[in-house]
Amino acid sequence: MSRRPGQRVPLALLLPAGLGLLFLVLPLVGLLARAPWTSLPRRLAEPGVRTALRLSLETATAATVLCVLLGVPLAWLLARVEFPGRRLVRALVTVPLVLPPVVGGVALLLVFGRRGLLGSWLDATFGITLPFTTAGVVLAEAFVAMPFLVIAVEGALRGADRRYEEAAATLGAGRWTTFTRVTLPLVAPGVAAGAVLCWARALGEFGATITFAGNYPGRTQTMPLAVYLALETDLQAAIVLSLILLTVSVAILAGLRDRWLGTT
Repeated sequence: MSRRPGQRVPLALLLPAGLGLLFLVLPLVGLLARAPWTSLPRRLAEPGVRTALRLSLETATAATVLCVLLGVPLAWLLARVEFPGRRLVRALVTVPLVLPPVVGGVALLLVFGRRGLLGSWLDATFGITLPFTTAGVVLAEAFVAMPFLVIAVEGALRGADRRYEEAAATLGAGRWTTFTRVTLPLVAPGVAAGAVLCWARALGEFGATITFAGNYPGRTQTMPLAVYLALETDLQAAIVLSLILLTVSVAILAGLRDRWLGTT
């Protein structure tokens, strides 16, 4: 937002604003300053880095697909259907946003572990074990990332013009046809924005993943976990992995700037 001519910025606001910006930017500057730029291509080609990157991309994508399949109908339910306890359901959907990720991992273990509420049944009936597997990584990432998708899609649904849906119903379209042919195209930008935020959150997930899926190279060790492990043995490798995550984060924010941050 541009400042009007003659408008003076109060020093009492300018000083803490500048300190706040410095506080947020300095760590990023430190990361860029210590980056091994000369050996960066070689380090990016190392098997451990490539494996962690590949696993992170695959699991984050799978978690996003799961979130879209489950989260879009949930967002539609919250936005379109009046039912008792809707506010409570909406609050429960947003709990992973404020819940410490490690606590989320413990909760997942209590439900999907071999002795968990559902895990024991899955193990005894189908021989399916989720903890400490790649599928467990996807589950943990989806748990912490789905609220981002639900909130974005619900907001898009609430802002959509319902006259098009009413017109489709008047012309004889069923609820499923109206949803797939009218509603989804109307809120497609919101779904896309929510999916991108969901994917970025899944890519950076650490606490729930290490608690529920462990830190096994090639199977559950995603980039954030590889950063944590590399800090103890190879600081340069940790910086390289951190740069990859930073690049992804900046790209996500740049791509969603017009929708989330404004154009000025």
